[in-house]
Amino acid sequence: MRISCLSLLFEDHLILTIEDRVGPNKDEVLGKKPSSDDVEPSKKDKDKKFSTRLQLRICLDGGYHVLDESTQYSSDLRPAAWQLWKKSIGILELGILNADALHPMKTRDGRGTSDTYCVAKYGHKWVRTRTIIDSLNPKYNEQYTWEVFDPATVLTVGVFDNAQLGDKGSNGNRDMKIGKVRIRLSTLETGRVYTHTYPLLVLHPSGVKKMGELHLAIWFSCTLMVNMMFIYSRPLLPKMHYVRPLTMSQLDMLRHQAVNIVAARLSRAEPPLRKEVIEYMTDAHSHLWSMRRSKASLFRLMSVFKGLFSVGKWFGEVCMWKNWITTVLVHILYAMLVCFPELILPTVFLYMFLIGLWNYRFREKYPPHMNTRISCADAVHPDELDEEFDTFPTSKSAVRYRYDRLRSVVGKIQNVVGDVASQGERVQALLSWRDPRATTIFVIFCLFAAVVLYSTPLKALAAIAGFYVMRHPRFRHKLPSAPLNFFRRLPARTDSLL
Repeated sequence: MRISCLSLLFEDHLILTIEDRVGPNKDEVLGKKPSSDDVEPSKKDKDKKFSTRLQLRICLDGGYHVLDESTQYSSDLRPAAWQLWKKSIGILELGILNADALHPMKTRDGRGTSDTYCVAKYGHKWVRTRTIIDSLNPKYNEQYTWEVFDPATVLTVGVFDNAQLGDKGSNGNRDMKIGKVRIRLSTLETGRVYTHTYPLLVLHPSGVKKMGELHLAIWFSCTLMVNMMFIYSRPLLPKMHYVRPLTMSQLDMLRHQAVNIVAARLSRAEPPLRKEVIEYMTDAHSHLWSMRRSKASLFRLMSVFKGLFSVGKWFGEVCMWKNWITTVLVHILYAMLVCFPELILPTVFLYMFLIGLWNYRFREKYPPHMNTRISCADAVHPDELDEEFDTFPTSKSAVRYRYDRLRSVVGKIQNVVGDVASQGERVQALLSWRDPRATTIFVIFCLFAAVVLYSTPLKALAAIAGFYVMRHPRFRHKLPSAPLNFFRRLPARTDSLL
């Protein structure tokens, strides 16, 4: 016996059904809890035989945020209950201007063409442009606006070919993906208008292809800069995620159900959005393992530690006296730090402050876009592509159970490696000006820390830090600290992954 229930957030009624499994893929409905529209039973319902009673305990908790997209590309981090929402901190305006040199997706009158439309997602609001028929250089010129509640969120814009036009639309053709663009709001400077052309890259079974370019105009403004800076010290998710955290299996199950609910709701919109569009925009299948993604995560991890390897190589050259002037200066600096150990931490913070100022010249002028080299998609092996585009469960009959179990386990390892790489990339983002507000906060903190450490005895600071770390649990909070919240909001290079 199986009990299933469905509730579309806070909008629809709760529908509860009891089903009996009478055969493979065959269930028989034993009973149903009707909605409020069916309070008045019909005569036909009165003639039905009474089966049993079911005792329920129902709890609707809106303190959590149910993700309907990948956690790396979240566009909304608010709790489900709107009563718990904070005030917005800014406005995001998006102008979808045009697309250029699109790859033809169909043939009409003996020539290649496309019937394209764009979909943009941020928070609960999905928008869709009109369909431009028979054009490889469509001009949309449509503008949309969203309220922003957290800068550590991602705007997603996708381009699709409409396969539902004419007589062919009735046979269930799928709308084909042309490409998408992800833009993290924290990488945008407030008050600046970005007009940039982004490449549309899609991975096919034959390899990665550039499907064209999308021209966007983006403007992000904040109501009060103090509120914007204060957000960096707040927890990333609602309070309930830390007080009573959900397990990974619960999060995966909730995300799967949320994607299905969103797809069902938007399929009834006008114009409707098909399920394949929702799955592509929300990266519904990004958790599955693939050799290409695993190699990309490994190379990202190696890139993070590349700085440490460079320091080790430089120190080896110092030990080998390849440049005697540098070696003598290092010996003098080492002697000073040995004689005055209290200068070690102030020197480190002052050095990071100077590095942050130096890297300001090399900050990225435009938000990052899809990168085939980082994604390891520029030279991927055909066997790896065949494995990545295989269905789950696999459609291949040989060693099916073992193969599916391997993909499931290694998929979790892939996510762990990717998360470790993301943490290292957030460390690099402290001084790289990818998030100009976060780097400003950290650079000012480094200057303040350098001044405090220069003027305060190191023993006193070490004692305070030790007693703070070993403080009594009564003086601890379940919510993460402000430095940890600040670190989790830093951007990683996941925005550039396919």
